[in-house]
Amino acid sequence: MRRLSPTTRKALLTLHLVTSLGWLGTDLVLLILGIAGLRGAPPTAVYPTAGLVVTWLFAPLSGLVWLVGVASALLTPWGLLRWRWVLVKFTLTTGMLGLVLLLLTPRIRRLGELGAAASGHLRADLVVAPAVSSTLLVVATVLSTYKPWGRLRAAAPTTRRPVTAGRRG
Repeated sequence: MRRLSPTTRKALLTLHLVTSLGWLGTDLVLLILGIAGLRGAPPTAVYPTAGLVVTWLFAPLSGLVWLVGVASALLTPWGLLRWRWVLVKFTLTTGMLGLVLLLLTPRIRRLGELGAAASGHLRADLVVAPAVSSTLLVVATVLSTYKPWGRLRAAAPTTRRPVTAGRRG
């Protein structure tokens, strides 16, 4: 594994934080749009806006967060398969990325195209999905902050040179 300089490692961590916060912020925007749509805001304004947000912010940010997170795990001492919290966070993010790209993005784009003609079920998706996603992003943040559980496997033992008896400091 290649070690990064402290400056490069901090830059990568900063990029991960910025993209993750962007993803969470975009999630909250979608949630607010979904709530506004259910509460009677003009569907011709709410749902096309949600379609644009998903297309130009949400989907790209989710992919970028995943890529930067994997790069961070592979290029720093944390590793991808060394610590349980990293593996759980990776699993959560990978699952959310799949759901965002394969299910949510096409559904919200469709909702944006339908506008006022969208069914109640599609409208509810714009509330439920961002609420779940925001919760999972907060869980990932808690994992990153508290780093619970410990290692997946024991660390390799370090070898030490034996101290000779006749040698004095």
